[in-house]
Amino acid sequence: MKLIILDRDGVINVDSDNYIRTVDEWVALPGSIKAIAELSKAGYSIAIATNQSGIGRGYYSLTTLTAMHQKMLELVKALGGDIAQIVYCPHLPDDQCSCRKPLPGMLQQILQHYPHDIDACFIGDSLRDIEAAQAINMPAMLVKTGKGQRSVDQGIIGADIPIYDDLLHFSQQLLTR
Repeated sequence: MKLIILDRDGVINVDSDNYIRTVDEWVALPGSIKAIAELSKAGYSIAIATNQSGIGRGYYSLTTLTAMHQKMLELVKALGGDIAQIVYCPHLPDDQCSCRKPLPGMLQQILQHYPHDIDACFIGDSLRDIEAAQAINMPAMLVKTGKGQRSVDQGIIGADIPIYDDLLHFSQQLLTR
């Protein structure tokens, strides 16, 4: 089994600088749910690692976050796929936690549930996602959705990082190898 860890906002769903605060505001990016389902059906274990400081800021509750994740899980399940694990960081950037990306705490938490030699990668849409993976020598990929295109345009993503148009493009490339 191989493990694919995904960032959420900007990779799976539409991102917002004002935060995704309600279940109705949680809108999947085109093709992202299909990509997750196809990867899952192909034998990949899918996990999500997502910064959710909106909880710490009081913008939404843990109950609302859980409902957003339930919506996502149901959409993936409807296409025959599965998300094995969702890990989130509710902390503010100044809270000095070990889980908020670019620190690798959430990735390490996910990896604890798998054999130590599992083949894993992380897909995100920002430099902090890439840095979290690199901190533990995990291969990282970038999608141009969310903050991804801006990161590419700013020239802050290393030339060694594979870049994909979106999650569906990544999954199609991986599954047709």
